Amino acid sequence: MFVKEVCVQNQVGLHAWPATFFIQKANEYRSSIWVEKEERRVNAKSLLGVLSLGIVGGTTIKIIADGPDEQQAVEGLVKLVESGFAD
Repeated sequence: MFVKEVCVQNQVGLHAWPATFFIQKANEYRSSIWVEKEERRVNAKSLLGVLSLGIVGGTTIKIIADGPDEQQAVEGLVKLVESGFAD
């Protein structure tokens, strides 16, 4: 299992288009991936799950992965979030 915290940089957070882009990126990996905000953890490959967290800009989240490419998955998603979804 590999875990990293990241602060959501873009103003709107993980809503609509950024959430879709995040989920598409998560689905590129074979590992199971979760997003955690405070005490709630959801499947990072589920649009409804990610949207249900209500992640806004400036929120710190954890990205957690478990599987054959867990480190690459977490680092790839952290880089995407840190870029403000510019990639």
